[in-house]
Amino acid sequence: MLGPDKLGVEMDFGYRGVAPMGDFCTLSASIPATKVELTVSCRNLLDRDTFSKSDPICVLYTQGIGNKEWREYGRTEVIDNTLNPDFVKKFIMDYFFEERQNLRFDLYDVDSKSPNLSKHDFLGQMFCTLGEIVGSQESRLEKIVTGIPGKNCGTIIVTAEELSNCRDAVLMQFCANKLDKKDFFGKSDPFLVFHRSNEDGSFIICHKTEVIKNTLNPVWQAFKVPVRALCNGDFDRTIKVEVYDWDRDGSHDFIGEFTTCYRELSRGQSQFNVYEVINPKKKGKKKKYLNSGTVTLLSFLVETEVSFLDYIKGGTQINFTVAIDFTASNGNPAQPTSLHYMNPYQLNAYGMALKAVGEIIQDYDSDKMFPALGFGAKLPPDGRVCHEFALNGNPQNPYCTGIDGVMEAYYRSLKGVQLYGPTNFAPVINHVARYAASVKDSSQYFVLLIITDGVISDMAQTKEAIVNASKLPMSIIIVGVGPAEFDAMIELDGDEVRLSSRGRYAERDIVQFVPFRDYIDRSGNHVLSMARLAKDVLAEIPDQFLLYMRSRGFKPFPAPPPYTPAGHLLQTQI
Repeated sequence: MLGPDKLGVEMDFGYRGVAPMGDFCTLSASIPATKVELTVSCRNLLDRDTFSKSDPICVLYTQGIGNKEWREYGRTEVIDNTLNPDFVKKFIMDYFFEERQNLRFDLYDVDSKSPNLSKHDFLGQMFCTLGEIVGSQESRLEKIVTGIPGKNCGTIIVTAEELSNCRDAVLMQFCANKLDKKDFFGKSDPFLVFHRSNEDGSFIICHKTEVIKNTLNPVWQAFKVPVRALCNGDFDRTIKVEVYDWDRDGSHDFIGEFTTCYRELSRGQSQFNVYEVINPKKKGKKKKYLNSGTVTLLSFLVETEVSFLDYIKGGTQINFTVAIDFTASNGNPAQPTSLHYMNPYQLNAYGMALKAVGEIIQDYDSDKMFPALGFGAKLPPDGRVCHEFALNGNPQNPYCTGIDGVMEAYYRSLKGVQLYGPTNFAPVINHVARYAASVKDSSQYFVLLIITDGVISDMAQTKEAIVNASKLPMSIIIVGVGPAEFDAMIELDGDEVRLSSRGRYAERDIVQFVPFRDYIDRSGNHVLSMARLAKDVLAEIPDQFLLYMRSRGFKPFPAPPPYTPAGHLLQTQI
């Protein structure tokens, strides 16, 4: 039998024998060529409501590379009472020139507040690839909506625009004076709709204000909109603003419109930013028509949105902790059928998942020292069951040096402990939460990777631990290995329904779950499949991180000045 050190080397070497680590250069092609923003509109959708028109929503799905499973990517807002929606919410996607990125757009008529799509009327769907949209003339794809036999389901228009790297957002506030009266028994219920012009001269909606009821002199709340959404970094690009009177049935009355541009707006409150609202039909009919009121810019403030990398540049450390499931349901590690089987030629599922995620995260941790925990085993010498033990056998100092050190401690502990149960998550979550709770600035963030094979035994305690942790600088990644059903894990991953415990809701979604089986590459190219696994499980971390930092008002520390050799400094001083 090989010793622990030797075993670690052998295991590592075996993995590299499948596909040399040098082959990772083949993944450089997986860096997105750019980011694109998708805007969705529909025309002549099916009418599923009896007394009014449909209330449509569009749900975007992307397809997995290996298993062809469709996964929800995002949803637009619901637009009430229309068969011709122009959705405001965009889908921002990485565009990979070299990959076939299959997309599916599903349309529903929303009948209740339930996030469960099966409770709403299906209006049809459209399949395409991202390359198909980008490659269409003017990057505008128009296709027929299908999916309901014998019905004309209308058309869907998807427009792609490459995003500039502009990270500025603008905080603006507007008011209006003497708008046209549109309501028979009252005044008007005005709101503004902002449109960005495209290079082909068409317009795309980019913001809607709230409705102010029963007034001809509204003052709208200040709102923030990214500069890229407003003009995509082109300060002279036309911005069209339409003024409407809101009606309950969705047939909003057009009051008038005006055009401006970012450069003009950036002058702030001045005589240049008082706009006449013009209704072209009225102007054509009435000789003495002046305008349908005026809209005035009250304030204009530019804010630069800080990014995940700004924090990393400022020295924020990502503290990575691993927790591995040692319950008996994994099978006897001496048997090839076990999920913990120590094959001398290839990593097992636990090792693959740990290496794939860990090797990326370790780049953000300067000391490369990682706590590694196990749960669900009987420990020597007395055989007590433990749900939070150090893989290296040192509870006072559970840190391992680098991912290779974690792997070594994992294999060593497999030989010394007895797999048992039950599968309790709460102790390891609370372990990391204790450390995260002591951090009161942007210096540190914690990521816990739990690798498990089965059903959670302490679901109520786990939910409570996650709800408590959602207030702390931490995220949880769960990788499910083996053939078990992982319904409970999907519930913990609050993408669709925010997790709650005893009436308290999680402050934010901090859990990302993926089943390992989705990443088993039949061709045997484990390097590529594990790169996709890492990409998927780490995808939500930057957004979860930013949501926490922004909610607490924690700014990045300033990046240190660029390194200047001492000799050069001496010369400049002389």
